Amino acid sequence: MDLTVVAYVIYLLISIGLTVWVARTLSRNGRVFIGDVLQGNEKLADAVNQLLVVGFYLVNIGFVTLYLRSSEDILAARDLFEALSVKLGVVLLVLGVMHLGNVWVLNKMRRRGVMERQHIPPVAPQGWTPQTGV
Repeated sequence: MDLTVVAYVIYLLISIGLTVWVARTLSRNGRVFIGDVLQGNEKLADAVNQLLVVGFYLVNIGFVTLYLRSSEDILAARDLFEALSVKLGVVLLVLGVMHLGNVWVLNKMRRRGVMERQHIPPVAPQGWTPQTGV
């Protein structure tokens, strides 16, 4: 039996499973940030959240499939574990970077929204201007 094919199958199952888990976690918890940024517009928050999830899947599953190929021959169980550890380690690092990037962007958007809501006029009204020419 060719262990390279076994390595590919295990790698794809674990990598795609991790991608789905991270995307669902981001979607569920990130929606709170998006709702706050969009000032309670629930429909828009759901739509933006869904678009972010689709983009996350496309980027990460695209990376996982591009990173599938291995130039090493896997001849023994040890080679299988070593190849999988390297590939899965890189996938976990990419997922972590994507997760931190998403959190950073959402937090940046949230801060901007909070600052805009706290905006007060620069000068208080001081009186009325009489109408002329009426």
